[in-house]
Amino acid sequence: MKLEETELIKILHPSGTLLSHLRSTAALLEQWQAPTPLCKAGLYHAIYGTGGFPSSLISMGLRGAVAEQLGEITERIVYLYCACDRDSVWPQFGQDKPIQFRERFSGKIIPVTEYDLTSFCELTAANEVEIAQNNPDFITRHGAELHKLFTDMKPYLSMHAIKSTDALFNQK
Repeated sequence: MKLEETELIKILHPSGTLLSHLRSTAALLEQWQAPTPLCKAGLYHAIYGTGGFPSSLISMGLRGAVAEQLGEITERIVYLYCACDRDSVWPQFGQDKPIQFRERFSGKIIPVTEYDLTSFCELTAANEVEIAQNNPDFITRHGAELHKLFTDMKPYLSMHAIKSTDALFNQK
């Protein structure tokens, strides 16, 4: 299993090419001093497609091979990010009840740990910050809803992520 960089360069993304977005997201997580598995997940966070970028780069049947290559922790973070049913999961942050993590592939609720949620939220913040950094139209269109989301996610975010999301999406 190897994703060819030349193929990723051809895939357009709101912040340029998919390859540049993946690299920049991983670099942002490194700047935020995230744990190594999470930084690595930043580089692969769209491998199974996402709620916002539905094109899958690799078959879900290859999860085992992905875990072998990336490590089980990194693959778990990537899977949760890709599998998230955003319409179901995102609105739950900020409420006083446990997050019911619904996966978009099957519609099932899957168990998540505190580490899973923290990693998921940090990766979500890095992804959205990376897209927004050089995209004022994105901020205009999505800034208010993302500000609310990241305000609600604060218990799961690092101080670096909180500062970055507040700086970009707090449009007071």
